[in-house]
Amino acid sequence: MKFIDEAKIEVAAGKGGNGATSFRREKFVPRGGPDGGDGGKGGSVWAEADENTNTLVEYRFVKRYQAKNGEKGHGSDRYGAGADDIVLKMPVGTLIRDLDTDEIVADLTHHGQRVCLAKGGKGGLGNIHFKSSVNRAPKQSTPGEEGETRSLQLELKVLADVGLLGMPNAGKSTLITAVSAARPKIANYPFTTLHPNLGVVRIDENHSFVMADIPGLIEGAAEGAGLGHRFLKHLSRTGLLLHVVDLAPFDETVNPAEEALAIINELRKYDEELYGKPRWLVLNKLDMLDEEEAQARTAAFLEAIGWDYPKPDDRFQFDMETPRLFQISALTHQGTQELVHQINQYLTEKKRIETEKAEAEQAAANVEIAEQQPKTDTGVFKPE
Repeated sequence: MKFIDEAKIEVAAGKGGNGATSFRREKFVPRGGPDGGDGGKGGSVWAEADENTNTLVEYRFVKRYQAKNGEKGHGSDRYGAGADDIVLKMPVGTLIRDLDTDEIVADLTHHGQRVCLAKGGKGGLGNIHFKSSVNRAPKQSTPGEEGETRSLQLELKVLADVGLLGMPNAGKSTLITAVSAARPKIANYPFTTLHPNLGVVRIDENHSFVMADIPGLIEGAAEGAGLGHRFLKHLSRTGLLLHVVDLAPFDETVNPAEEALAIINELRKYDEELYGKPRWLVLNKLDMLDEEEAQARTAAFLEAIGWDYPKPDDRFQFDMETPRLFQISALTHQGTQELVHQINQYLTEKKRIETEKAEAEQAAANVEIAEQQPKTDTGVFKPE
């Protein structure tokens, strides 16, 4: 199935039911008072994140979603029935934007998250509400409110911890196959990957992370060339980028260093924030070269791109900020275990730092709130 990551839809909530104008009609009660009930509420339209939904394909075929109107009120002070809501299941990672205002309506980041896209109208009031000492038999009632209508843009962004970045045919699909259970289509020609693939990399029973194989980029992707421009946005949610480089291209006219610099340039043109994400360099296809040739090509490549960070053989204590370099063969799995273990260590430490930061910010906020509370002369907090 083709990966559908964008769609435009219109959602319309139901109108509230009209209030009823009615009077008691009972034997021996010739002038019964008003008993018109209220109208029922219109149905609302909701979006719900569903981990079992993977694409937005169904929203390409059905463009409009209309909830039903509420039922009108009845006599004997009976309310009209409210209309059922509509719940639209969407993949986790869907960003919903209002096309008219460009406002972000929702960002569905976890399973079960639910957001109201269009609120149903309230039911109208029956004439029982308008009885007064001067008007014992009101004929007034109100109509139900109109439901909201919205035109929306749906964008699906892959939620992954690690994103693979590189030119077509750099070996990204082979790498994700080597380290996870994902089985993307692989062949010896560019653009084999036509949509993002996700693979779960399991280190042990308690540690795993999600890796995303994004379609390969070509120069000009930020302006729309090739396939990659549609998928650069998927990398924005990853915590770490792996820049995969083919060190042994079949086409001898291809310069790996020039391709790598072109990729970096595309990142910078597309999004400075994405360009600034942690990015490690992964030199692939070492199985195609003997040891001497591999060392020579690696040295020439690093010099050409201006790599001034530690090499794999350097005795250096890596920190969270320093880019890292790996030499692997995704096909033979050479070096892949060291790669995934370092990724796991990095992500674990990153999560610890983010958790400590969030806890510190929350503690500071609690102190600020406490300091704003009024106090008595003894320093004890006094409830307002």
